[in-house]
Amino acid sequence: MLSRTADHLFWMARYIERAENTARMLTVSLETALLPQSADAAEDSWRSMLSISELLPAYRARHDEVTPEGVMAFMVSDFDNPSSIAACLQAARENARAVRGVLTTEVWETHNKTWLDLQRMLKANMLERNPATFFEWVRFRSHLSRGVNLGTMLRDEAFYFQRMGTFLERADNTARLVDVKFHGPQGEYFGASLDQPEQEKDFYHWSAVLSSVSGLEVYRRIYRDVVKPERVAEMLILHPDLPRSLANCMNEVVTNLSQVASDPRSESVRLAGRLRADLQYGRIADILATGLHAWLTQFLDRVNALGGRISKEFLLPQQD
Repeated sequence: MLSRTADHLFWMARYIERAENTARMLTVSLETALLPQSADAAEDSWRSMLSISELLPAYRARHDEVTPEGVMAFMVSDFDNPSSIAACLQAARENARAVRGVLTTEVWETHNKTWLDLQRMLKANMLERNPATFFEWVRFRSHLSRGVNLGTMLRDEAFYFQRMGTFLERADNTARLVDVKFHGPQGEYFGASLDQPEQEKDFYHWSAVLSSVSGLEVYRRIYRDVVKPERVAEMLILHPDLPRSLANCMNEVVTNLSQVASDPRSESVRLAGRLRADLQYGRIADILATGLHAWLTQFLDRVNALGGRISKEFLLPQQD
């Protein structure tokens, strides 16, 4: 497959996944804003939303203060923010348009209709009138995109590059979510000591974190106990059967990478395999003992290095 085609497919999948992840996090921020809390705590919650995507400096460059309205506009409809939902869905559609010849009609029409519907919803001020409904729509369109891809695409390189993009993006987002929620302004003390009994009072905080990755019901099935921070970390990092866990994401990346790599000993295969092995054989006690923030920071660096290596081996050269 031409590197240009592979690049479009890879980033098409990453952008649609990024839009969904942003919608999930904004939904959680909206829900937690309804809980009794101080004004400072409320502002910290919205600030953490920007911190997850490393967009706080960009936001502050254009806004004097962090407000729910400002953050939502910046993260949803601001085309100057490349990580906003609108910018991501536009980029996904443009990448799909560039490779229409290798996509099924259903996949192309799904991306195209998502983009057209988004423009109508933004003009109708759907975000201001009913943000929860808008975010649910974004999640549904992302689910639909993946479902149509799974149901209609031939299992060839075009399919595998899309899956790689999806799960690399998902791994990056889940790691950022766990890091910010354990060590951000709202949950800083969780990183200092995760076994203090007083932390169980933060049930709603951790339930919201689990809900953002569709993991609350799964948590109850696995642990059958109250929501505890260390178990949330364990499930989101090491549980291989949770679709949004780091372990599952890296399993998917390795599986799909092996389908397109001509050399099983290539650097990208090696980097992905080591990441998967660390998650497969890791223990949460060891991760917490060495420092969760440090471990997640290193994981993000390794995921970014893997993405860069995949680009070098298969995709278009990245501009410095």
